[in-house]
Amino acid sequence: MATNEELNEQYPILRWFDADHLPAGVRDHSEAFGRLAWTMAQSLPRCAETSAALRKLLEAKDCAVRAAILGKEGN
Repeated sequence: MATNEELNEQYPILRWFDADHLPAGVRDHSEAFGRLAWTMAQSLPRCAETSAALRKLLEAKDCAVRAAILGKEGN
């Protein structure tokens, strides 16, 4: 099994799944995507399709975070 450092080198996109900087109500949504991203990076083969899956997951995470922020704003 690859170490976190090896996975970060293989998939630099993983850094964008960090949620520590987000407020608590938004962080919860983001962390779920982060856990899935790391699971995918650890368990799927190292290939272009895994990179594409992580990229699309990041896009979905960004949408979910924006939705959570809008919800907090009452929109």
